[in-house]
Amino acid sequence: TDQTIQGKIEAILTRRYGRTIEIDGSGRTDAGVHARGQVANFRIPEALCDGKAPEDVCDELLALFAEYLPEDIAVTEVRVASERFHSRLNVVKKTYVYRIWNAAYPNVFERKYMLHDTRHMDVEAMRQAAEYLLGKHDFAAFCGNAKMKKSTVRTIHEISIEEIGGEIRFTYTGNGFLQNMIRIVTGTLVDVGTGVYPPEHVAEILESKVRAEAGPTMPAQGLTLWEVVY
Repeated sequence: TDQTIQGKIEAILTRRYGRTIEIDGSGRTDAGVHARGQVANFRIPEALCDGKAPEDVCDELLALFAEYLPEDIAVTEVRVASERFHSRLNVVKKTYVYRIWNAAYPNVFERKYMLHDTRHMDVEAMRQAAEYLLGKHDFAAFCGNAKMKKSTVRTIHEISIEEIGGEIRFTYTGNGFLQNMIRIVTGTLVDVGTGVYPPEHVAEILESKVRAEAGPTMPAQGLTLWEVVY
């Protein structure tokens, strides 16, 4: 059986309606990345709805998902969308969060959701570096897919870097992100924070459009898709 989140949801829909029902998500997250606010859409033929009102179908599905999904997947809302709605094509902006636990000791309670890195990081330097990435740019240097055929131009509206207790939290909002882009941008900012190069070097990395110039791809566990806005 399909062990992905998509596969688990599709299996419940397919069992309920006796035919294959496919869902479309707002985007693909790499294996090991978490999603707090993923959105997906699917179509159910009216003939299979037993004459129920659309809102009642939504309530029934919410109950089914609550009963049959494994405990690490939750559907928080099911609602009727317009005929033309598509969870990926209609996205206006997305927010991702990358979390680093920056202390000598591990965070045992949230270890699955943040990266443990004990190195000292200059948060102010990372904030200065982040300024160079704001706005509309060609982010080819921050794309994990070397064979990318489509445009690598994206717009980052906002990057915030906060210290919350022992945690350093990077929040990114943009119109969309390339494969591994947030993890590579975070790796590059951490390079700045740990003194590998100065903040202004990020402008040169961006200009180079060469992946090898940017920092490492950070591990998936620290990244969460936070919110999708339509």
